This record gives sequence, structure tokens and C-alpha cells, in this order.
Amino acid sequence: MAHEHKLSIFRGLVTFKNNQQKIWGVLVFLSVVTAIEVVLGIIKPDFLVRGSFMGTKLLNWIFIILTLVKAYYIAWDFMHLRDERSSLRRVVVWTPVFLIVYLITLLLFEANYVYEIFNSTFLTWDF
Repeated sequence: MAHEHKLSIFRGLVTFKNNQQKIWGVLVFLSVVTAIEVVLGIIKPDFLVRGSFMGTKLLNWIFIILTLVKAYYIAWDFMHLRDERSSLRRVVVWTPVFLIVYLITLLLFEANYVYEIFNSTFLTWDF
């Protein structure tokens, strides 16, 4: 017995007639998110480059968040997590999310520390 996949995305806001249309819809969504990242990377708005949160530029935070959104949506749609039980979805999705957030936090604090040490103790950077 074949399993029918759900033909809607964004929690049922957009529904497609067949799988081919759904794949194109997902492609458009992921392309739009990627285009936003590329445009922000090229333009680099001044207020996002000057602004800082936890020692990191706001622009970098936007890149991190958009990358996590794409990774989540790819796992949700292409790995068919939306068709699984909620307990399995939570285990598969939230465990890496917490680990990634933890790793990013450690890396940002460490990078800020290294930057401050080099900035305040050395006269020039040798690398």
C-alpha cells in the first residue's frame, strides 16, 4: 500500500495538485531564501554591518538564521519528517537545533575573546 504524501506546505497555507507542483513550490521557496542571502551578501546594508549582537554583526546573524531555516525546511519536506509522529520529529529536529545553537554560541564567544586579545595586546596582526 503506497503512502500518500501531503501536498501542502507552510502548515497548509499553500496546497498543490500533485507532487511535481509541490517540488516546484519548494524550489521557489528555497530559491527566494537563498536569493535574500545573496542580495544581503552583495549589498551588505550599513546598519546590519555596524550593528552587533553577542559580539557578532547582525548580518552574520541573519545568515545563520536563514541557513537554519533552509536546513529545517529541507529536512521537513524532502526527508518527509512532516509525515512522521510528533515525538520522532521533535527528536530529529530539536536535538540538532540545540546542538547547533550551542556550537554557534561557543564559537562566537571564543572568536570574540580571541579578537579582543589580539586587538588589545598586539600592535599588528601577523596573519
